[in-house]
Amino acid sequence: MSASPEAASPAPEIVVVLVEPAGPLNVGSVARLCANFAIAQLRLVAPRCNPLGEEARRMAVHGQAQLEQAATFASLAAAIADCRRVVATSGRLEREELPLEGPGSALSWLIEPEADPGVDINPGVVINPGVAINPGGAINPGGAINPGGAMAPVALVFGREDRGLSNDELLQAGKILRLESSADYASLNLSHAVAICLHELRRIPAAKEPPGGSDGAAVTSLRGVLESTLADGQDLLLEVGFLHPHTAHARMAKLRGLLQRAQIREGEVALIRGMVRQLRWATTRGTP
Repeated sequence: MSASPEAASPAPEIVVVLVEPAGPLNVGSVARLCANFAIAQLRLVAPRCNPLGEEARRMAVHGQAQLEQAATFASLAAAIADCRRVVATSGRLEREELPLEGPGSALSWLIEPEADPGVDINPGVVINPGVAINPGGAINPGGAINPGGAMAPVALVFGREDRGLSNDELLQAGKILRLESSADYASLNLSHAVAICLHELRRIPAAKEPPGGSDGAAVTSLRGVLESTLADGQDLLLEVGFLHPHTAHARMAKLRGLLQRAQIREGEVALIRGMVRQLRWATTRGTP
């Protein structure tokens, strides 16, 4: 009798995030696509249209549940705070802080299984991103983030119909995906871009185990924990004079890009947080 095939690792939950969508027809179409491809969560960042209006509902067809339960957030940072991995889409041709990748490599990385860390290595970390949440799709009310093991969701982020994602928003992603299209007219309709990405996701075979074994230290940090650590670090660097208010944003963007390219892990973020706290204590300690 032949041995049974090795079971695939459970896939992380995929969250589709739309940043400031302006067209209700697009929002409804994306809700339908979420139903088509078994995406349970649709998240909207500061929508510029009524996502529950007649036009959106008409386009959603059998995706009414995804549309009605879509959570609304004030910022992208809030929408992805509980996600371990984030892929953002970009139609730009110029060089980014993070290199552009095709759908195959970026989406394979997005759903790559990770080892279960077993314990919360960021005890006491509470992040309040100031979200404004649709009651139909409340997620972690109050902003508390619970690093609940490696099965935290992963996010696929799409930008505004007219201008995509800003540089700051792109730097909140671990990888930036670009869909190849004609140079004569490269811009894709929002719902079409979502359809292509979700179709490509379905074509990726399920992985059997986390790459490199089951070392819990190799788990990617939650976005909210990383952003909170970077905010603490920026405050400290401003206090000691390494950063100046007029240049802090640009220099922190470079640091954010460096950490994203390095794919910083949960244990490494905890180490940086501990260093920042100890240095802050040392700078405020009274001299003997």
